[in-house]
Amino acid sequence: MMKILIYGTGGVGGFFGGKLALAQHHVTMIARGEHLNAIRKNGLKVKSLTGNFTAHPTLSTDDLAAIETPDLVIFGVKSWQLQDAAKAVLPHTTKQTLFLPLQNGADNAEKLNEVLPKDQVLAGLCRMISFIEKPGVISNPDIAPTLLFGEQDNMRTERVEKVLHAFAKAHVDASIPENIQVAIWQKFLFITTVSAIGGLTRSTIGAMRESQYLKNMMRQTAQEVYEVAQAKGIALPEDTLDKTFAAIDRQAYETTASTQRDIMEGKPSEIHNFNGYIVKEGKKLGVATPINEMIYELLLPQEKKARD
Repeated sequence: MMKILIYGTGGVGGFFGGKLALAQHHVTMIARGEHLNAIRKNGLKVKSLTGNFTAHPTLSTDDLAAIETPDLVIFGVKSWQLQDAAKAVLPHTTKQTLFLPLQNGADNAEKLNEVLPKDQVLAGLCRMISFIEKPGVISNPDIAPTLLFGEQDNMRTERVEKVLHAFAKAHVDASIPENIQVAIWQKFLFITTVSAIGGLTRSTIGAMRESQYLKNMMRQTAQEVYEVAQAKGIALPEDTLDKTFAAIDRQAYETTASTQRDIMEGKPSEIHNFNGYIVKEGKKLGVATPINEMIYELLLPQEKKARD
């Protein structure tokens, strides 16, 4: 049994935390407001295409002073909240605690390296569509959840095997890829390609697929991400773009990305960590990113308003 802290019990943290709690791991969920109250009263209800369940964590709280020292911290906050979350939780951990980010984005492990002991930080990602439907209820209507993680240097260590065993006990579809950075960039390329354009058009992925103009724009966006990855030494396979657009074609017509939903709802989004990150890295590496820059600049005024 592992002591696991879920820092941010939203769509991602709630699903995986709930599965881990069902498997009798010692799970603490950090939540707030009505969501926290509902979890305390009724447990965390998860509605998933892989099967519905209700989980009762060992502790649900908004007070880090109340937690037991965790073996593993899973961050379920947005990428732009990651460093603040890490700083908050660090005093409640030990030199043996592992930290696993599952946010969208390409540089989450690097963000954690700046504020946590680097040798305790894992790298990871998940593939799923999941969100808080209402307080105490997580909905996973599309894409069966999968989780990939590993050491930043891709060594197959005893400690990552232990974490993998914990996920396996919880019937989570988790694995340790040969190269976690390549896996992260494969997902990052996909999500960067669809999220911001979806936010600009206010359209579902199906509607965007039907427009040849938008499909071409997505292709140009993806090509720039691929070229930045190559310049950074990330060995993405040559067929990455083809596989990305095959995956886009497989999505349910009504699918929207989480960052797109944040943009449409006027909330702070991860746009800085997606297209903005590609623009920044492109300038640093001498890679032209005009499509990503246009998308980023068009969304920037609303992002500034949302953060204010």
